Amino acid sequence: MTALALRNIAIIAHVDHGKTTLVDQMLAQGGAFRENEARAERAMDSNALERERGITILAKCTSIVWEKGGVPARINVVDTPGHADFGGEVERILSMVDGCVLLVDAAEGPMPQTKFVLSKALARGLRPIVALNKVDRPGAEPQKALDDVFELFLAIGATDEQADFPIIYASGKEGWASLSPDGPRESLAPLFDLIVRHVPEPAPRARLNEPFAMLATMLDSDSFLGRMLTGRVESGIAKVGDPVRVLSRDGKELERGRLTKLLAYRGLKRVPVDTAEAGDIVAIAGLVNATVADTIGAADLAAPIPATPIDPPTIAITVAINDSPLAGRAGDKVQSRVIRERLMREAESNVAIRVRETDDKDAFEVAGRGELQLGVLIETMRREGFEVSISRPKVLTREENGDILEPIEEVVIDVDDEFTGVVIEKMSVRKAELQDMRPSGGGKTRIVMYGPARGLVGYHGEFLTDTRGSGVMNRLFHAWAPWKGDIPGRRNGALISNEAGVTTAYALWNLEERGQMFIADGEDVYEGMIIGENSRGDDLEVNPMKGKKLTNVRASGKDEAIRLTPPRRMTLEQAIAWLDDDELVEVTPAAIRIRKQYLDPNARKRMAKAKAG
Repeated sequence: MTALALRNIAIIAHVDHGKTTLVDQMLAQGGAFRENEARAERAMDSNALERERGITILAKCTSIVWEKGGVPARINVVDTPGHADFGGEVERILSMVDGCVLLVDAAEGPMPQTKFVLSKALARGLRPIVALNKVDRPGAEPQKALDDVFELFLAIGATDEQADFPIIYASGKEGWASLSPDGPRESLAPLFDLIVRHVPEPAPRARLNEPFAMLATMLDSDSFLGRMLTGRVESGIAKVGDPVRVLSRDGKELERGRLTKLLAYRGLKRVPVDTAEAGDIVAIAGLVNATVADTIGAADLAAPIPATPIDPPTIAITVAINDSPLAGRAGDKVQSRVIRERLMREAESNVAIRVRETDDKDAFEVAGRGELQLGVLIETMRREGFEVSISRPKVLTREENGDILEPIEEVVIDVDDEFTGVVIEKMSVRKAELQDMRPSGGGKTRIVMYGPARGLVGYHGEFLTDTRGSGVMNRLFHAWAPWKGDIPGRRNGALISNEAGVTTAYALWNLEERGQMFIADGEDVYEGMIIGENSRGDDLEVNPMKGKKLTNVRASGKDEAIRLTPPRRMTLEQAIAWLDDDELVEVTPAAIRIRKQYLDPNARKRMAKAKAG
């Protein structure tokens, strides 16, 4: 299949450092788009949620053919997520590549996720190429960023060969790269040449005579071909129609079948091929039970390929059926059986997520890396027609030598100098400890703190308010540490509807002095539904449907029209972060509502007494 020289690389970086934009330019200059075809912006972000949020959620493969001096090479490129919550995607795909391009923003320098992805790449023995991106951006300091990158390499234990990394300066947006800060800024040719020169050919090419074996690293489905497994062929040659067997990580045979289809990545498309040999990245069809981390090999394959362990989840939510009075109005997938099948399917393809059945047959515990990852899963389900209720996130603990350990996160915060005091104060209340604080230029300060993951749940919205939207906060799992003690929760109580019906403007207008509303007039509510945030610390039951009393006495002047303050509409992640322990988020395709776990006020009082006792 492969007559060309082959290079397999991953593009790794912190979120928003320009990976997907750079890959767009690489595709354009590598001939993935024909002259008569419109070039797609953020072509690799094909998922609707990725385009809406402006982030990469799923790792994706593509390939580019680059020719210099009459010698063509095929470069298989894997675009990876930059957000720490999706780090499991990065950990998986690094087993498919022989090199990587570490992209670093020349203005921001290395960030928490830079440290995470680099440590995973170095642990696999990869020798990264460091690309300083956005060097044409105002405020860029490429030399300072380069010094920080070198310090990072040494801090996480890079070998002498890995620390002697090649450097390239680039602007992914403008589509150029140069080997020096003042070099020519024409195209990405220097980057392509450096990849071909520095990244080794796949080592498995020497194993062509061994039995076929491939480690599955990505799983998706096709409406015509069914289950599609993507990975790199580690040894031998695969042919369409060949019999294969599937082995789990522990060597247990899961199934036998035939390769009904082989697909190779060509630009943005997957095209059918007849054979694939060691070193090629391909997708295969024809298997029913094989999943991520399983080994697919020849019928006489003796042992599985070792799979890299994935870091465990640190946070969990409970996903249950929607049992509110408004259930079933908007979604068509409401049964616990259907919800269970969907969650199990997600856990099968996403190795960073764990699903566990609870004592309640209608509820499931879903564990992941962070609020964003779990929020994206629930948002995807909502768009597929599911109705569910979500609990407040809780951190997962572990016990060691009789001590309870909890996950500690490294938090890097960039704020204007005037807001440093309030940020440090709020973080300290959440048991975070200051590690470093230094000016970052432009009237901004960079603060590094270590704090419990549970203390950061729900803090981001408050952080943006405190910094007037100008602060940037990045988090990354740091270590397990002894339990830090109690952390204060939400300071404001909830405004709870005491009846079912349709809200009126007059009632909401009278309730505005009590706090901030989450709903507008003319919306359906039910008893136990939370309609706003109380300005005080306790919960308050209110009637949002009360109408203005009418009389037969005509007023001398017309009543003034009621003008309501616009309600505070929360996104799914914001709603989940706002929750208290006795509250749920009701998620449907048409609405996101917040409610009490027990809708009946008497039941709430009984449970509160039982908890206090």
